Amino acid sequence: MNGASGHRGRFITLEGGEGVGKSTQLRLLARALRERGVEVVETREPGGTEGAEAIRALLLGGSADRWNARAETLLFAAARADHVAKLIRPALERGAWVLCDRFIDSNRAYQAQASGVADADVMAAHAIGSGGLMPDRTLLLSLPLEIASRRAALRDAGRTDRFGARGQEFHQRVCAAFMAQAEREPERFRIIDASASENEVAARLLDAIADLLP
Repeated sequence: MNGASGHRGRFITLEGGEGVGKSTQLRLLARALRERGVEVVETREPGGTEGAEAIRALLLGGSADRWNARAETLLFAAARADHVAKLIRPALERGAWVLCDRFIDSNRAYQAQASGVADADVMAAHAIGSGGLMPDRTLLLSLPLEIASRRAALRDAGRTDRFGARGQEFHQRVCAAFMAQAEREPERFRIIDASASENEVAARLLDAIADLLP
């Protein structure tokens, strides 16, 4: 995919469990890249486009057992189909960098390893929803679960979504699943210790993509 600049953009995803600071760090990373003259598109999953945001409301709202894991997998894939077709691929084709808060690795952690859907089924749905698009680099923010849980509670102020409302055992499985994915794909993943100050973590993220910078 070559844009007007003659170069395909880069697709960077931020991953991790609840409360690790992905949204904050995505904004800081986007600002650092723009200061270097890079066109940046900030987005999130589920969401990013009008259709995908409508599906996000279905996925995140309601009781924790509103959807089973297989239904979640299909809804995520439907949202991604719109998101990739209308926002992510066009941005990459014109040479922009896309920073996305969650992508396929969250589905593999939350719906597959933590909820029991076969990983092959999650990836098959992803292939339909995105045409098999994968990130150039995945930045996995790591934080002890007890600290992340406190941060998430402060952030949500009692208004947690369906995923955040699940118990500690579930979130422990999610954390373990993310780390297992990073160990299987070290060429794509970079594990970022998110326990330092916001600025220190931001510097670590920027360093983790330094080899991709123009």
